[in-house]
Amino acid sequence: MTDHQNGRRFARKLWRRLRLSSLRVRLAAVFAVVALTAAVSASGIAYWLNRDAVLKRAQNSSLTLFRSSLSRNVSDLPAGASCAALNQLAGNVANSGLTYNVVVVDSSQPDCVATSDPQFTVAQVPHALLAAVPKPRTVGAGNPWEYHLYWQRVNINGTPYVVGGTRVVQTNLTAYMFKSLDNERADLDTLGWSLAVATALALIAATLLAQAASATVLRPVRKLGDAARRLGEGKLDTRLEVSGADELADLARTFNRTAEALAEQVEELSAREAQSRRFVADMSHELRTPLTAMTAVTDILEDEAESLDPMIEPAVRLVVSETRRLSDLVENLMEVTRFDAGTAKLVADEMDIADLIMSCIDGRAWYDAVEVDAPRGVLAVVDPRRLDVVFANLIGNALKHGGSPVRVKVSQGTGPTGAGEVVVEVCDSGPGIPEDVLPHVFDRFFKADKGRARSEGSGLGLSIAMANAQIHGGTITAANAPDGGGAVFTLRLPLRPPTRDGVAGGPPGGSGESTERRSQQ
Repeated sequence: MTDHQNGRRFARKLWRRLRLSSLRVRLAAVFAVVALTAAVSASGIAYWLNRDAVLKRAQNSSLTLFRSSLSRNVSDLPAGASCAALNQLAGNVANSGLTYNVVVVDSSQPDCVATSDPQFTVAQVPHALLAAVPKPRTVGAGNPWEYHLYWQRVNINGTPYVVGGTRVVQTNLTAYMFKSLDNERADLDTLGWSLAVATALALIAATLLAQAASATVLRPVRKLGDAARRLGEGKLDTRLEVSGADELADLARTFNRTAEALAEQVEELSAREAQSRRFVADMSHELRTPLTAMTAVTDILEDEAESLDPMIEPAVRLVVSETRRLSDLVENLMEVTRFDAGTAKLVADEMDIADLIMSCIDGRAWYDAVEVDAPRGVLAVVDPRRLDVVFANLIGNALKHGGSPVRVKVSQGTGPTGAGEVVVEVCDSGPGIPEDVLPHVFDRFFKADKGRARSEGSGLGLSIAMANAQIHGGTITAANAPDGGGAVFTLRLPLRPPTRDGVAGGPPGGSGESTERRSQQ
C-alpha cells in the first residue's frame, strides 16, 4: 500500500472521528460552514459589483475625455499634416487631463506612427480592435454615425489597460488610447483583502455563536443524559426540571413520564417478586415440619425393608427415595430464599483446601471415581460448610453427567485485582456441554434435556454453588476442554473473602449460622 493511500485512509479516519465525536463539534462545524458559505457568497458578489463599477467608471471617464480632446485638437490640425504635427496631436490629446497614452495613425502616411510615448505602438492594439475601428457602419435611424469609438481591456506586460480606438471622420486619421488600470487593480486588491478579513471575522463570530448556541442547546441534553444514566443505575426517582414550552421541554416531560411509568412497573414487579419469595419461603418452612416426620418414618421403613413382603419392598424404597429427594428440594429452596433475601451468612475460617476436598469425597464415597491433584498447604479463609456444598455439586454433576474418572486439580494464582486466589478445576470424562447450553448451566431450574421434565436433580445445584462462590468473593465458570476431553468447571476464590468495603479480610468473628443439610444436586 502506497503512502498516498495510507494518508487518504488516515484522513478519512480522522474526519470520521471528528464528525462523530461530539455533537458540539458537529453543530459548530455546521454553523461555520453556513457562515463561511454566506460570507464568501456575499463577499464575492460585493467584489464583482464593485469591480465592475470601478472599471466602468475608469474606462468611461477616460473614453469620454479621449473623444472630446481628440475632437478639439483635430479641428486645429491642418490638412496634410506632417508626421511631426501628428506627434504633436498625440501629445496634446494625451495631456488633456487624465493619464493615458495616444497613438495616431495616418493611412496616407503608412510609415508615420505618431505616439505620445514610444513604448506604445499600433502593434499593441488588439487585432479585434484594429479590425473594428476602421470599418464604417451604415448610417440610419438607429445609427447616426458612420464610425464609432470601440474599446477593449487587455494586459500589456502584466499591467491591465483599457484600449480605445476611433476613426476621425473626414480625415485619414485613426487614434488609439491606452489607459492604465493599475490604480484600479490596486484598489480592487485592497477591497479583496478587506472582504477576506471580513469573511474570516464572520467565520470566527459564527464559531463563537455556535459555541454559545451549542452550550445552550446541549445543556438540557447533557442533563437528560445524566438523568438517563442515573435511571439506568436504578435511581428510579430521577426526574428532570421542566421549563419552557419548546421541544426540549417536551422531551423532558416525556422522560419524566417514562421514568414514572418505569418506576411503577419496577415497584409492581418488585412487589410480585417479594410476594413470590415469601410464598416459596413460607411453603418451604411449612413443608419442613411434615417432611421431618416423613423422613423419620422412611428411615424406619428403609431399615425394615428387607423384612417386608417382596411385593411391597420396591414401593417402600421408592417412597424413601422420593421423600429424600423432596427433602433436598425443600432445603435447596430455603437456601435460595436466603440468598435472595440477603440473609445468607458466611462463617469463615482458615482452612486447607485439600482437606476440604478430601472430606467431601470421603463423606460421599467417591474416592474410587475421583482423581485428586491437591497439594497440601493451600490455605484460604472460607466457610467449610458452604464450600462443601460447592465441591459436592461440581463433583457430583461431573460424575452424574460426565462420567468417571473425574479429575480435581487445585492451584494457587493471582486474581484480577492482584490479590492471591485459589483455583479448583473439576474435569469429567464425558462428551462435554453443548455450546448453546453453556451460558445457562448456572440458571435456576435449568435442565439441558428439555424432554425429561422429571429427573433426579432439581436444577438448583449449580445456581446454589455459584451463589456460595460469590458470597466468598469468587466465581465459577463452565467450559469444555480444548482437547475434547469433557466439561471443565473452574472455581476461583480469593484467599481471603472481601469485606463490605471490598478489601480482603480475615475470618469473621462469631457464628450465628443456622444448621443446614449439605446439598448435592
